[in-house]
Amino acid sequence: MQDIDREPPLTGKPAHPEPVAKFWNPSALTLWAIFLFATVLIVVAFFAGYIPLQQRRVVIAAEAKEQELALPRVETVQVARSSRKSGLVLPGNIQPIAEAPILARADGYIEHRLVDIGDRVRAGQPVADIEAPELADQLAQAKAVVQQAQAGVDQALANAQQGKSDMELARLTAERSARLVAKGAVARQEDDQLQAQFQSKLAMVQSLEKAIAVQRANLAAAQSSVARLEKMLGYQVVRAPFDGVVTLRNVDAGALVTAGSTLLFRIAQVSTLRTYLNVPQNYAGSVRPGQPALITVSNLPGRQFTGSVARTSNSLDPASRTLLVEVHLPNAANELMPGMYAEVELSSVRAEPPLLVPSESLIVRADGAQVALIRADKTVHLQKIEPGRDYGDRLEVIRGLNDGDTIIANPGDVAREGMKVDPVPVQSAPAK
Repeated sequence: MQDIDREPPLTGKPAHPEPVAKFWNPSALTLWAIFLFATVLIVVAFFAGYIPLQQRRVVIAAEAKEQELALPRVETVQVARSSRKSGLVLPGNIQPIAEAPILARADGYIEHRLVDIGDRVRAGQPVADIEAPELADQLAQAKAVVQQAQAGVDQALANAQQGKSDMELARLTAERSARLVAKGAVARQEDDQLQAQFQSKLAMVQSLEKAIAVQRANLAAAQSSVARLEKMLGYQVVRAPFDGVVTLRNVDAGALVTAGSTLLFRIAQVSTLRTYLNVPQNYAGSVRPGQPALITVSNLPGRQFTGSVARTSNSLDPASRTLLVEVHLPNAANELMPGMYAEVELSSVRAEPPLLVPSESLIVRADGAQVALIRADKTVHLQKIEPGRDYGDRLEVIRGLNDGDTIIANPGDVAREGMKVDPVPVQSAPAK
Protein backbone atom coordinates (compact mmCIF):
# COMPACT_ATOMS: atom_id res chain seq x y z
CA MET A 1 0.00 0.00 0.00
CA GLN A 2 1.35 3.43 -0.90
CA ASP A 3 1.72 6.19 1.61
CA ILE A 4 -0.49 8.96 0.31
CA ASP A 5 1.05 11.56 2.71
CA ARG A 6 4.56 11.12 1.49
CA GLU A 7 5.69 13.64 -1.08
CA PRO A 8 7.43 12.33 -4.15
CA PRO A 9 11.21 12.84 -4.20
CA LEU A 10 12.46 15.95 -5.85
CA THR A 11 14.97 15.83 -8.50
CA GLY A 12 17.72 18.35 -9.31
CA LYS A 13 19.76 20.77 -6.99
CA PRO A 14 18.27 22.18 -3.83
CA ALA A 15 17.17 25.83 -3.84
CA HIS A 16 19.02 26.75 -0.47
CA PRO A 17 22.12 24.88 0.68
CA GLU A 18 22.51 24.09 4.53
CA PRO A 19 24.91 26.44 6.52
CA VAL A 20 28.19 25.02 7.83
CA ALA A 21 29.03 25.74 11.71
CA LYS A 22 32.34 27.57 12.30
CA PHE A 23 34.26 27.33 15.78
CA TRP A 24 36.77 29.95 17.30
CA ASN A 25 40.14 28.41 17.42
CA PRO A 26 42.47 30.89 19.26
CA SER A 27 46.09 30.62 18.92
CA ALA A 28 48.50 29.74 21.73
CA LEU A 29 49.65 33.33 21.99
CA THR A 30 46.13 34.50 22.60
CA LEU A 31 45.59 31.91 25.29
CA TRP A 32 48.75 32.96 27.11
CA ALA A 33 47.72 36.58 26.97
CA ILE A 34 44.31 35.80 28.51
CA PHE A 35 45.92 33.75 31.32
CA LEU A 36 48.40 36.46 32.17
CA PHE A 37 45.64 39.09 32.29
CA ALA A 38 43.51 36.99 34.66
CA THR A 39 46.51 36.35 36.88
CA VAL A 40 47.34 40.03 37.11
CA LEU A 41 43.70 40.84 37.88
CA ILE A 42 43.59 38.29 40.72
CA VAL A 43 46.86 39.55 42.21
CA VAL A 44 45.68 43.17 42.10
CA ALA A 45 42.38 42.24 43.74
CA PHE A 46 44.22 40.29 46.48
CA PHE A 47 46.53 43.13 47.39
CA ALA A 48 43.72 45.67 47.19
CA GLY A 49 41.52 43.75 49.74
CA TYR A 50 43.74 41.60 51.95
CA ILE A 51 46.46 44.06 52.88
CA PRO A 52 44.08 46.77 54.30
CA LEU A 53 42.19 44.07 56.19
CA GLN A 54 45.39 42.76 57.67
CA GLN A 55 46.46 46.26 58.64
CA ARG A 56 43.17 46.84 60.41
CA ARG A 57 43.58 43.58 62.28
CA VAL A 58 47.05 44.61 63.41
CA VAL A 59 45.77 48.00 64.60
CA ILE A 60 42.88 46.42 66.49
CA ALA A 61 45.18 43.88 68.13
CA ALA A 62 47.60 46.62 69.13
CA GLU A 63 44.82 48.72 70.64
CA ALA A 64 43.48 45.71 72.50
CA LYS A 65 46.91 44.91 73.85
CA GLU A 66 47.45 48.52 74.88
CA GLN A 67 44.08 48.61 76.61
CA GLU A 68 44.87 45.35 78.34
CA LEU A 69 48.18 46.66 79.59
CA ALA A 70 46.76 50.06 80.68
CA LEU A 71 45.79 50.47 84.44
CA PRO A 72 42.12 51.13 85.27
CA ARG A 73 41.55 54.71 86.42
CA VAL A 74 39.65 55.09 89.69
CA GLU A 75 38.55 58.12 91.68
CA THR A 76 39.89 58.23 95.21
CA VAL A 77 39.24 60.20 98.40
CA GLN A 78 41.36 60.73 101.47
CA VAL A 79 39.97 59.60 104.80
CA ALA A 80 39.55 62.50 107.27
CA ARG A 81 38.04 62.97 110.68
CA SER A 82 34.64 64.54 111.25
CA SER A 83 34.04 67.75 113.14
CA ARG A 84 34.72 67.81 116.89
CA LYS A 85 31.18 69.06 117.41
CA SER A 86 28.70 66.20 117.49
CA GLY A 87 24.92 66.25 117.25
CA LEU A 88 23.44 62.98 118.52
CA VAL A 89 19.72 62.60 117.73
CA LEU A 90 17.78 60.11 119.87
CA PRO A 91 14.07 59.36 120.34
CA GLY A 92 12.29 60.08 123.58
CA ASN A 93 8.85 60.31 125.21
CA ILE A 94 7.90 63.55 126.91
CA GLN A 95 6.76 63.07 130.52
CA PRO A 96 5.69 65.47 133.27
CA ILE A 97 8.33 66.48 135.77
CA ALA A 98 6.03 65.26 138.56
CA GLU A 99 2.88 63.14 138.46
CA ALA A 100 0.83 61.91 141.41
CA PRO A 101 -2.32 59.82 141.82
CA ILE A 102 -4.85 61.41 144.21
CA LEU A 103 -6.45 58.75 146.43
CA ALA A 104 -9.16 59.06 149.08
CA ARG A 105 -7.91 59.23 152.69
CA ALA A 106 -11.38 59.02 154.22
CA ASP A 107 -14.20 56.51 153.75
CA GLY A 108 -17.44 57.99 152.45
CA TYR A 109 -19.23 59.31 149.41
CA ILE A 110 -18.17 62.00 146.92
CA GLU A 111 -20.31 65.01 147.84
CA HIS A 112 -18.89 67.45 145.28
CA ARG A 113 -16.47 66.96 142.38
CA LEU A 114 -14.80 70.33 141.79
CA VAL A 115 -12.47 69.66 138.82
CA ASP A 116 -12.42 67.59 135.65
CA ILE A 117 -9.79 66.38 133.18
CA GLY A 118 -7.81 69.18 131.56
CA ASP A 119 -8.41 71.64 134.42
CA ARG A 120 -5.36 73.42 135.77
CA VAL A 121 -5.10 73.47 139.55
CA ARG A 122 -2.93 75.21 142.11
CA ALA A 123 -1.23 73.63 145.10
CA GLY A 124 -3.75 73.25 147.95
CA GLN A 125 -6.79 73.87 145.75
CA PRO A 126 -9.83 71.70 146.70
CA VAL A 127 -10.66 69.18 143.99
CA ALA A 128 -13.40 67.12 145.73
CA ASP A 129 -15.50 66.94 148.93
CA ILE A 130 -16.13 63.61 150.71
CA GLU A 131 -19.15 63.14 152.97
CA ALA A 132 -18.18 60.97 155.98
CA PRO A 133 -20.69 61.32 158.87
CA GLU A 134 -19.18 58.37 160.75
CA LEU A 135 -16.02 60.38 161.30
CA ALA A 136 -17.90 63.07 163.22
CA ASP A 137 -19.37 60.44 165.55
CA GLN A 138 -15.98 58.86 166.07
CA LEU A 139 -14.51 62.28 166.81
CA ALA A 140 -17.19 63.02 169.43
CA GLN A 141 -16.52 59.67 171.06
CA ALA A 142 -12.79 60.29 171.08
CA LYS A 143 -13.28 63.72 172.70
CA ALA A 144 -15.37 62.09 175.42
CA VAL A 145 -12.57 59.63 176.05
CA VAL A 146 -10.19 62.58 176.36
CA GLN A 147 -12.41 64.14 179.03
CA GLN A 148 -12.50 60.84 180.91
CA ALA A 149 -8.73 60.56 180.73
CA GLN A 150 -8.37 64.14 181.95
CA ALA A 151 -10.65 63.39 184.91
CA GLY A 152 -8.55 60.33 185.72
CA VAL A 153 -5.42 62.47 185.70
CA ASP A 154 -7.03 65.01 188.02
CA GLN A 155 -8.16 62.29 190.41
CA ALA A 156 -4.71 60.73 190.43
CA LEU A 157 -3.18 64.14 191.20
CA ALA A 158 -5.60 64.64 194.12
CA ASN A 159 -4.82 61.19 195.50
CA ALA A 160 -1.14 61.89 195.18
CA GLN A 161 -1.52 65.20 197.01
CA GLN A 162 -3.39 63.52 199.85
CA GLY A 163 -0.82 60.76 200.01
CA LYS A 164 1.97 63.31 200.24
CA SER A 165 0.19 65.01 203.15
CA ASP A 166 -0.21 61.72 204.99
CA MET A 167 3.42 60.87 204.28
CA GLU A 168 4.58 64.25 205.64
CA LEU A 169 2.58 63.69 208.87
CA ALA A 170 4.00 60.20 209.25
CA ARG A 171 7.52 61.56 208.71
CA LEU A 172 7.16 64.20 211.42
CA THR A 173 5.66 61.66 213.86
CA ALA A 174 8.49 59.22 213.17
CA GLU A 175 11.14 61.91 213.75
CA ARG A 176 9.59 62.93 217.09
CA SER A 177 9.35 59.31 218.16
CA ALA A 178 13.00 58.76 217.34
CA ARG A 179 14.05 61.71 219.51
CA LEU A 180 11.87 60.51 222.40
CA VAL A 181 13.23 56.98 222.14
CA ALA A 182 16.73 58.39 222.50
CA LYS A 183 15.63 60.05 225.78
CA GLY A 184 13.80 56.92 226.96
CA ALA A 185 10.39 58.66 226.97
CA VAL A 186 8.79 56.34 224.36
CA ALA A 187 8.98 52.62 224.08
CA ARG A 188 10.99 51.25 221.15
CA GLN A 189 8.05 49.10 220.03
CA GLU A 190 5.91 52.17 219.52
CA ASP A 191 8.73 53.91 217.67
CA ASP A 192 9.11 50.96 215.33
CA GLN A 193 5.43 51.11 214.48
CA LEU A 194 5.66 54.84 213.68
CA GLN A 195 8.74 54.30 211.47
CA ALA A 196 6.92 51.51 209.58
CA GLN A 197 3.90 53.76 209.03
CA PHE A 198 6.18 56.43 207.51
CA GLN A 199 7.72 53.94 205.06
CA SER A 200 4.27 52.72 204.09
CA LYS A 201 3.10 56.27 203.36
CA LEU A 202 6.23 56.91 201.30
CA ALA A 203 5.61 53.80 199.17
CA MET A 204 1.99 54.83 198.70
CA VAL A 205 3.06 58.26 197.41
CA GLN A 206 5.39 56.65 194.87
CA SER A 207 2.57 54.40 193.73
CA LEU A 208 0.23 57.39 193.34
CA GLU A 209 2.86 59.21 191.23
CA LYS A 210 3.07 56.21 188.89
CA ALA A 211 -0.71 56.19 188.66
CA ILE A 212 -0.53 59.85 187.59
CA ALA A 213 1.91 58.85 184.80
CA VAL A 214 -0.49 56.10 183.65
CA GLN A 215 -3.44 58.49 183.59
CA ARG A 216 -1.43 61.07 181.68
CA ALA A 217 -0.43 58.41 179.10
CA ASN A 218 -4.11 57.50 178.70
CA LEU A 219 -4.89 61.19 178.19
CA ALA A 220 -2.17 61.53 175.56
CA ALA A 221 -3.50 58.47 173.70
CA ALA A 222 -7.03 59.88 173.76
CA GLN A 223 -5.80 63.27 172.55
CA SER A 224 -3.83 61.57 169.74
CA SER A 225 -6.96 59.73 168.66
CA VAL A 226 -8.85 63.04 168.57
CA ALA A 227 -6.08 64.64 166.51
CA ARG A 228 -6.12 61.72 164.07
CA LEU A 229 -9.87 61.93 163.62
CA GLU A 230 -9.72 65.70 163.21
CA LYS A 231 -7.09 65.22 160.53
CA MET A 232 -9.29 62.58 158.90
CA LEU A 233 -12.09 65.15 158.88
CA GLY A 234 -9.67 67.45 157.08
CA TYR A 235 -9.23 64.75 154.45
CA GLN A 236 -12.88 65.11 153.58
CA VAL A 237 -11.70 68.01 151.42
CA VAL A 238 -9.34 66.55 148.81
CA ARG A 239 -6.67 69.07 147.74
CA ALA A 240 -4.13 69.23 144.90
CA PRO A 241 -0.57 68.47 146.09
CA PHE A 242 1.11 70.84 143.57
CA ASP A 243 0.44 73.10 140.60
CA GLY A 244 -0.50 71.06 137.55
CA VAL A 245 -3.19 69.77 135.25
CA VAL A 246 -5.77 67.05 135.90
CA THR A 247 -4.98 64.20 133.49
CA LEU A 248 -7.41 61.62 134.90
CA ARG A 249 -10.78 61.78 136.67
CA ASN A 250 -11.96 58.43 138.00
CA VAL A 251 -15.01 59.27 140.15
CA ASP A 252 -18.20 61.30 140.03
CA ALA A 253 -20.56 62.76 142.61
CA GLY A 254 -22.15 60.07 144.78
CA ALA A 255 -19.42 57.48 144.24
CA LEU A 256 -18.40 55.41 147.27
CA VAL A 257 -14.71 55.76 148.07
CA THR A 258 -12.47 53.77 150.39
CA ALA A 259 -9.50 55.29 152.16
CA GLY A 260 -6.17 54.38 150.57
CA SER A 261 -7.57 52.37 147.65
CA THR A 262 -9.91 54.49 145.53
CA LEU A 263 -8.15 56.55 142.83
CA LEU A 264 -9.91 59.90 142.48
CA PHE A 265 -7.69 61.95 140.14
CA ARG A 266 -4.26 62.00 138.56
CA ILE A 267 -2.44 65.35 138.46
CA ALA A 268 0.67 66.11 136.40
CA GLN A 269 3.02 69.05 136.75
CA VAL A 270 3.65 70.30 133.20
CA SER A 271 5.39 73.65 133.75
CA THR A 272 8.59 71.65 133.29
CA LEU A 273 8.71 68.43 131.30
CA ARG A 274 11.28 65.70 131.11
CA THR A 275 12.26 62.95 128.73
CA TYR A 276 14.52 59.95 129.15
CA LEU A 277 17.11 58.97 126.54
CA ASN A 278 19.18 55.82 126.05
CA VAL A 279 22.59 57.02 124.84
CA PRO A 280 24.78 54.34 123.16
CA GLN A 281 28.03 53.38 124.84
CA ASN A 282 30.17 55.06 122.16
CA TYR A 283 28.71 58.48 123.08
CA ALA A 284 28.15 57.98 126.81
CA GLY A 285 31.38 59.76 127.69
CA SER A 286 30.32 62.98 125.93
CA VAL A 287 27.07 63.51 127.89
CA ARG A 288 27.30 65.75 130.96
CA PRO A 289 24.70 67.38 133.27
CA GLY A 290 23.90 70.91 132.10
CA GLN A 291 24.59 70.05 128.46
CA PRO A 292 22.09 71.76 126.09
CA ALA A 293 19.54 69.69 124.18
CA LEU A 294 17.24 70.59 121.28
CA ILE A 295 13.80 68.94 121.20
CA THR A 296 11.56 68.68 118.13
CA VAL A 297 8.09 67.16 117.82
CA SER A 298 6.32 66.09 114.64
CA ASN A 299 3.11 68.05 115.21
CA LEU A 300 5.06 71.34 115.47
CA PRO A 301 7.24 71.32 112.32
CA GLY A 302 9.99 73.89 112.18
CA ARG A 303 9.89 74.50 115.94
CA GLN A 304 12.73 73.68 118.30
CA PHE A 305 12.57 73.71 122.09
CA THR A 306 15.66 74.12 124.23
CA GLY A 307 16.27 71.97 127.26
CA SER A 308 19.23 70.66 129.21
CA VAL A 309 20.57 67.42 130.62
CA ALA A 310 19.49 67.24 134.26
CA ARG A 311 21.24 64.02 135.31
CA THR A 312 22.57 60.69 134.08
CA SER A 313 22.54 57.24 135.64
CA ASN A 314 26.39 57.12 135.58
CA SER A 315 26.14 53.44 134.65
CA LEU A 316 25.33 51.47 131.52
CA ASP A 317 22.43 49.09 131.20
CA PRO A 318 24.11 45.65 130.79
CA ALA A 319 21.31 44.49 128.48
CA SER A 320 21.42 47.35 125.94
CA ARG A 321 24.82 48.93 126.77
CA THR A 322 23.20 52.37 126.95
CA LEU A 323 23.36 55.27 129.40
CA LEU A 324 20.07 56.53 130.83
CA VAL A 325 19.90 60.34 130.53
CA GLU A 326 17.17 62.64 131.88
CA VAL A 327 16.55 65.89 129.96
CA HIS A 328 14.47 68.72 131.46
CA LEU A 329 12.45 71.00 129.19
CA PRO A 330 10.77 74.27 130.31
CA ASN A 331 7.14 74.47 129.19
CA ALA A 332 5.93 77.84 130.48
CA ALA A 333 3.71 78.38 127.41
CA ASN A 334 2.18 74.88 127.71
CA GLU A 335 2.89 74.17 124.05
CA LEU A 336 4.05 70.64 124.76
CA MET A 337 1.99 67.90 126.38
CA PRO A 338 3.01 64.79 128.30
CA GLY A 339 3.07 61.64 126.22
CA MET A 340 4.38 63.29 123.02
CA TYR A 341 7.01 61.51 120.95
CA ALA A 342 10.05 63.73 120.47
CA GLU A 343 13.51 63.70 118.92
CA VAL A 344 16.25 65.04 121.17
CA GLU A 345 19.54 66.31 119.76
CA LEU A 346 22.47 66.44 122.15
CA SER A 347 25.30 68.77 121.10
CA SER A 348 28.72 67.92 122.46
CA VAL A 349 32.43 68.27 121.71
CA ARG A 350 34.16 64.97 121.12
CA ALA A 351 37.75 64.46 122.20
CA GLU A 352 38.39 61.97 119.37
CA PRO A 353 36.00 62.54 116.45
CA PRO A 354 35.49 59.47 114.23
CA LEU A 355 36.68 59.06 110.65
CA LEU A 356 34.32 59.83 107.75
CA VAL A 357 34.11 58.11 104.36
CA PRO A 358 31.58 58.46 101.51
CA SER A 359 28.69 56.02 101.72
CA GLU A 360 29.38 54.90 98.12
CA SER A 361 32.81 53.65 99.16
CA LEU A 362 31.33 50.93 101.37
CA ILE A 363 31.54 47.37 100.04
CA VAL A 364 29.15 44.92 101.70
CA ARG A 365 29.98 41.30 101.07
CA ALA A 366 29.63 37.98 102.82
CA ASP A 367 32.70 38.59 105.00
CA GLY A 368 31.47 41.97 106.29
CA ALA A 369 31.79 45.67 105.53
CA GLN A 370 34.90 46.67 103.57
CA VAL A 371 36.48 49.56 101.68
CA ALA A 372 38.94 49.49 98.77
CA LEU A 373 42.17 50.86 100.28
CA ILE A 374 44.88 52.13 97.89
CA ARG A 375 48.37 51.16 99.01
CA ALA A 376 51.59 53.03 98.26
CA ASP A 377 52.32 50.74 95.27
CA LYS A 378 48.89 51.59 93.79
CA THR A 379 47.43 48.17 94.52
CA VAL A 380 43.98 47.58 95.99
CA HIS A 381 43.50 46.07 99.44
CA LEU A 382 40.00 45.21 100.65
CA GLN A 383 40.13 46.51 104.22
CA LYS A 384 37.53 45.38 106.75
CA ILE A 385 35.99 48.21 108.80
CA GLU A 386 33.56 48.69 111.64
CA PRO A 387 30.99 51.29 110.53
CA GLY A 388 29.41 53.73 112.95
CA ARG A 389 26.64 56.28 112.43
CA ASP A 390 25.18 56.66 108.94
CA TYR A 391 24.58 60.26 107.80
CA GLY A 392 23.19 59.27 104.39
CA ASP A 393 25.96 60.53 102.12
CA ARG A 394 28.67 59.90 104.72
CA LEU A 395 29.54 57.07 107.07
CA GLU A 396 31.53 57.01 110.28
CA VAL A 397 34.30 54.43 110.59
CA ILE A 398 35.05 53.35 114.13
CA ARG A 399 37.78 50.82 113.41
CA GLY A 400 39.80 49.67 110.39
CA LEU A 401 41.16 52.90 108.85
CA ASN A 402 43.61 55.63 109.78
CA ASP A 403 43.48 59.35 109.23
CA GLY A 404 44.95 60.13 105.78
CA ASP A 405 44.32 56.73 104.15
CA THR A 406 43.29 56.77 100.47
CA ILE A 407 40.29 54.73 99.38
CA ILE A 408 38.31 54.31 96.15
CA ALA A 409 35.32 56.65 96.17
CA ASN A 410 32.96 54.29 94.33
CA PRO A 411 34.52 50.83 93.91
CA GLY A 412 31.39 48.97 92.82
CA ASP A 413 31.93 45.29 92.08
CA VAL A 414 35.17 45.66 90.06
CA ALA A 415 37.49 46.14 93.03
CA ARG A 416 39.59 43.07 93.63
CA GLU A 417 42.34 42.29 96.09
CA GLY A 418 45.79 43.12 94.69
CA MET A 419 44.66 44.72 91.40
CA LYS A 420 46.72 47.63 90.02
CA VAL A 421 44.90 50.92 89.52
CA ASP A 422 45.56 54.47 88.41
CA PRO A 423 44.25 56.60 91.33
CA VAL A 424 42.80 60.01 90.52
CA PRO A 425 41.61 62.27 93.39
CA VAL A 426 38.01 63.43 93.14
CA GLN A 427 37.31 67.11 92.65
CA SER A 428 35.80 67.63 96.12
CA ALA A 429 35.97 65.51 99.24
CA PRO A 430 32.84 64.82 101.29
CA ALA A 431 31.91 67.59 103.68
CA LYS A 432 32.94 67.11 107.29
